[in-house]
Amino acid sequence: MIGLSVAIGRFIEALFWAMFRVAGGLAAAIAGGVLALIIAYVGLRWLLRRR
Repeated sequence: MIGLSVAIGRFIEALFWAMFRVAGGLAAAIAGGVLALIIAYVGLRWLLRRR
């Protein structure tokens, strides 16, 4: 019975780690996209002001 309890605990722990890894990757992708949009916006403003 204790072995089953440990197995269930490890499964739930692995599940939480997987969810945190996916959420972290998603947050990094969103932050990277926002940063790229900001850089593109600033670059476009600089090019239009230069003319």
